[in-house]
Amino acid sequence: MICVEGLTYIYPSGSSPAVRELSFDVEKGEVFGFLGPSGAGKTTTQNILIGLIQGWRGQVQVLDRPLAKWGVDLYRSIGVSFEAPNHYLKLSARENLEYFRSLYDGNADTVEDVLSIVGLEEHIDKKVGEFSKGMKGRLNFARSLLHRPQLWFLDEPTVGLDPVNSVRIREIIKQRKELGVTTVVTTHDMTTAEVVCDRVAFIIDGQIAAIDSPAALRRRYGTREVEVRWEGTDGESTGNGAERFSLDGLAENPAFLDALRRDGLATIHSLEATLEDVFVQVTGRSLQ
Repeated sequence: MICVEGLTYIYPSGSSPAVRELSFDVEKGEVFGFLGPSGAGKTTTQNILIGLIQGWRGQVQVLDRPLAKWGVDLYRSIGVSFEAPNHYLKLSARENLEYFRSLYDGNADTVEDVLSIVGLEEHIDKKVGEFSKGMKGRLNFARSLLHRPQLWFLDEPTVGLDPVNSVRIREIIKQRKELGVTTVVTTHDMTTAEVVCDRVAFIIDGQIAAIDSPAALRRRYGTREVEVRWEGTDGESTGNGAERFSLDGLAENPAFLDALRRDGLATIHSLEATLEDVFVQVTGRSLQ
């Protein structure tokens, strides 16, 4: 669905590349994530792929066609949910979406359907200027679904959302994947990347530091150990309340088996790294 080789771009007001020699592919039906802090080059990359930025160098192919050969017909096939809300504030949610729906000449979902998907159906006739930041973000998300895009770009889809609506958005992304939609997610939200992405690319200072599935990255950079914790009968930790054991030969490790038989066994955890731990280890930078 997307093939990028050697993508480089310098903003007219900049002196160094915002993205530098990026190369990656996105397969059909995949949820592919760019994970990195603000200013890393995630949104710049997305804006190049959707045709909003010109003057880049490299080779970019989208939907089996060189990006430079696409015209406005590209927007029949792609959907974009931007991080910043961009609606007509004096119009209602219904009026906004009916206007944007009218721009497409193919099949499209109803305004009521997409608002129901994001939980805004009760606010269909409310002026968008009265929406909270999170509601405006969900309206952005709903608008990107109207024309049933086969390639979907989401820029920070959970920013500004409460935990309940963040879960809702992640579930929608997974449901669209089941329908065969290819999705590119740019985010600094480790949980979103870990839950929805088949593969993630760590991007920092406009360069890709690593690409793989979240599970593979955690295994590669995590610690191959389990930790066993126990507590005294009064609920208080007593003495040395935890021990770590290597996963290699664990089933035959007598010390591990003894720990399992110890009174007050409380928890057993693998010490697999989180995606954020891996990002810090690979890039030397945090996601904030």
